[in-house]
Amino acid sequence: MKSSLRLLLLFFVVLFTTSSVTAQETELLSRLNSLNGIKNITQIESEHFSEKYVMFIEQELDNTDKKAGKFDQRIIVCHRGFDKPTVLVTEGYEAERYLSPKYIDELASLFNTNIVVVEYRYFSKSTPEPCDWKYLTVDNSLYDLHNIRNTIGEIYKNKWISTGISKGGQTTMFYRALFPEDVDISVPYVAPLNMSLEDGRHEPFIEKVGDKKSRKKIKDFQTELLKRKPTLIPMFREYCESKNYDFRLPIEEVFDFSVLEYSFAHWQFGLSIDKIPSLKSTDKELFDYAIKILEPNYFSIQTPYTSFNVQAVKELGYYGYDTKPFKKYLTIDSSKDYMRRLMVCKELSEEPFDISLYNRTVNYLKENDPKMIFIYGEYDPWSASGVTWIDTDKKDNLNIFVCPKGSHATRINSFPESSKSEIINLIEKWLE
Repeated sequence: MKSSLRLLLLFFVVLFTTSSVTAQETELLSRLNSLNGIKNITQIESEHFSEKYVMFIEQELDNTDKKAGKFDQRIIVCHRGFDKPTVLVTEGYEAERYLSPKYIDELASLFNTNIVVVEYRYFSKSTPEPCDWKYLTVDNSLYDLHNIRNTIGEIYKNKWISTGISKGGQTTMFYRALFPEDVDISVPYVAPLNMSLEDGRHEPFIEKVGDKKSRKKIKDFQTELLKRKPTLIPMFREYCESKNYDFRLPIEEVFDFSVLEYSFAHWQFGLSIDKIPSLKSTDKELFDYAIKILEPNYFSIQTPYTSFNVQAVKELGYYGYDTKPFKKYLTIDSSKDYMRRLMVCKELSEEPFDISLYNRTVNYLKENDPKMIFIYGEYDPWSASGVTWIDTDKKDNLNIFVCPKGSHATRINSFPESSKSEIINLIEKWLE
């Protein structure tokens, strides 16, 4: 009798719990369906959130001209509660990885928030048809975010944190400068602010980063690759042909640029200096290591980064190469304007660089004191064009944290415990 009663009580507990979850899910889905411009909502699995949906929102192609037309932009909503803060992930590229059931943002994990992920326009499912590059501007991307913030903000009324990594971190920074009241807190990770297409600060940085022994080993490795061009270029050509890569420059010049890229890539990715092959290694050993780090697709016409390259040429800027140590072995006469020559089509290669985005952002950060935390890695070359020049002693809110020996993979959890606690306590205070 007691056993039967216990089973009956358990049945009602399960029924009540299941009904509550179903009602909550229905409420969120109902609210999402009621939002202006939201369409094609699909529920997907999550290990961290009670509900997770991928959907599209209708956006203006041009924020200054409604006659230009519209396109659909992909967003992902990860739900923890209507009363929770919300992290707005200003992704700089495509959003495929966020569809994984395992996905969770660092800030959402630390502060128990909802997440809204925005795929950048002209990437993956958020590419307009036809693909007219003139509408791929930073300002248009920021108006995308502004519309999404206002739309999803009808559901989530608590505080908002914008965040992004690398190009996404740039977007977080640019978004705060143009729409300072949209979010309460901004956390850009490893975000450069370049002043020109070949900014000029990265090459001197690479000449001083780390220790002298490591820098010499990297330079010796690059030199050895160039010395062995007679045997390595045929291997390089065969590899590229097997992948069906096409290039805008001769394969010998593409090889040169790939070798020049190594030093930046090494420090950016935080690679182990001990993994660099010795100079006595076979051609195959050298080639296998190099090709793993320096995938030629990066320079190919088939690259998945065409949209980024277009923006780099027009507004975002990039870095250059120091050819002087290798001049004797290079096929190219100069690396100047390599992105225009190698990484975009001829039509776009003539685009002048517009410095107005850089100037607007610098002025905003100098003249204002937003609740922002910039995260950088000490050894990451992108920190050379970061905003570490800001005098934070004159700011009450804006903070910059540089992780000792950190790479482009630096996150809050990368820091020593004292700095990590300082960052977390600061954000917790702002969320009160």
